[in-house]
Amino acid sequence: MKQKDTTHFGYKEVPTAEKARHVADVFHSVAGKYDLMNDLMSLGIHRFWKLFTVSNSGVRRGAKVLDIAGGTGDLTRKFAKMVGETGHVVLADINGSMLNVGRDRLTDDGIVANIDYVQANAEALPFPDNSFDCITIAFGLRNVTDKDKALASMFRVLKPGGQLMVLEFSKPADWLGGIYDTYSFKVLPQLGKLFTGDAESYRYLAESIRMHPDQETLKQMMIDVGFERCDYHNMSAGIVALHRGYKF
Repeated sequence: MKQKDTTHFGYKEVPTAEKARHVADVFHSVAGKYDLMNDLMSLGIHRFWKLFTVSNSGVRRGAKVLDIAGGTGDLTRKFAKMVGETGHVVLADINGSMLNVGRDRLTDDGIVANIDYVQANAEALPFPDNSFDCITIAFGLRNVTDKDKALASMFRVLKPGGQLMVLEFSKPADWLGGIYDTYSFKVLPQLGKLFTGDAESYRYLAESIRMHPDQETLKQMMIDVGFERCDYHNMSAGIVALHRGYKF
């Protein structure tokens, strides 16, 4: 299928070939204070969302895990302890600034023995077929230009019997819509301006959430590239959803 000439970057239309650069600029800007902003934006609830994801991964000692868009290493930190010395975790991120922050933080905490760091595009993962027991991508899929291509790439490198877990902002319950919109488009950019000096990047993040597929659409996208037993679990009234699918 021929790739479209343009795609969305938040609410803007940009040339498809340029979206990755625009996204990179956003995360270069916010990398240093990414964790602080996550705490402020979610009132710390993002830690629960991530803990729920890891707790439902089924990852055991000796497993091999790929953490895509792993950023500052929240999930990688937890997985490295779960897989132990005989296991292995790869923290992958397309953005060098985010990857460096994650590497520095985990290294400073002495978590080094079973982790590799790879700068990689989710649409073309540089790993052999059937490499990983579990793949996670937390709050990263919405920034990918071609989500179908990325999901197919994840399917390829997942081992038979392995699980993909996509943790992402989604469509909240109707009763929450007005409050959520006000917070996203009024409060969030101001928090970004106050704590990072960058309101525009956080305005983009709010817009990117609205442009991301809803729960049922993403579930079908996973099925379409080959994943089976696909389901999702809404958290915080659907503000976030954890999608899961298996390769058999």
